[in-house]
Amino acid sequence: MMFHLQRMKNRPGFFYLAAFIGLILLFLYLALPLLALFLKTTPEEILLTLTEPFVIQSLTLSLFTTVITTIVLVIIGTPVAFIQSRYPYPGKKIVDTFIDLPLVLPPAVAGLALLLLWGRMGLLGKYLAVFSFTIPFTTLAVVMSQFFVASPLYIRQARSLFTQLEKGYEDVARTLGAGPFRVFCTITLPLCSFGLISGAIMAFARALGEFGATIMFAGNLPGVTQTMPLAIYTAMQKDMNAAVTISLLLVGISLFVMLLVRILSGEDKNA
Repeated sequence: MMFHLQRMKNRPGFFYLAAFIGLILLFLYLALPLLALFLKTTPEEILLTLTEPFVIQSLTLSLFTTVITTIVLVIIGTPVAFIQSRYPYPGKKIVDTFIDLPLVLPPAVAGLALLLLWGRMGLLGKYLAVFSFTIPFTTLAVVMSQFFVASPLYIRQARSLFTQLEKGYEDVARTLGAGPFRVFCTITLPLCSFGLISGAIMAFARALGEFGATIMFAGNLPGVTQTMPLAIYTAMQKDMNAAVTISLLLVGISLFVMLLVRILSGEDKNA
């Protein structure tokens, strides 16, 4: 009997069947919760809820802060990623580790760390308080929280692209008299553009869905710091339909983001 089972396991068909069953189970595990969201409400209720002031406020604030976060991240993260990919210097591995750390750091820990640094009694915040300037529980705190958790997604992607780029194109441009900045702007960036856009889109999606660091550092103030994830948390306590509607908005945005990334990365060609 044991020998028979062993022979069955050694057959390729058994492996593919087990893998296919696992694929189906995984798909159902991921898809059914989203289906439950869609079945919980109706199109009419969704349209009605979308007119609620707090829904409009949270949507507007989320899109505004996330766009600002993404723009700042691209401006700062692109040259940082280029330096990390091309130039050796003492402590480079330590810097890389701290750049990647937010990927595994619990968001609540990130929010608490930001609060202890920038709060009124924080390490740096106490000096800003002298000038009556505070960051926690403001819209700026939302942007800072989103930047903290989303930055590794873009910087890692950009760093990988710059590392893998064939340097021959840049060398040819330099032999023709182009300076480093011009080579970077006219050769390096255009060749990596699709990958950089994909990384920015993924960072945008991560920032849009940020909850833990935001609620710890920025709070949950309607119209000021209440983004869509925080609005879901608040709505669940009094209006489940509103929570479902906002969740569906985030699901729709997430699906759109993943579709864009697949198109830009060319994954659809292998489908």
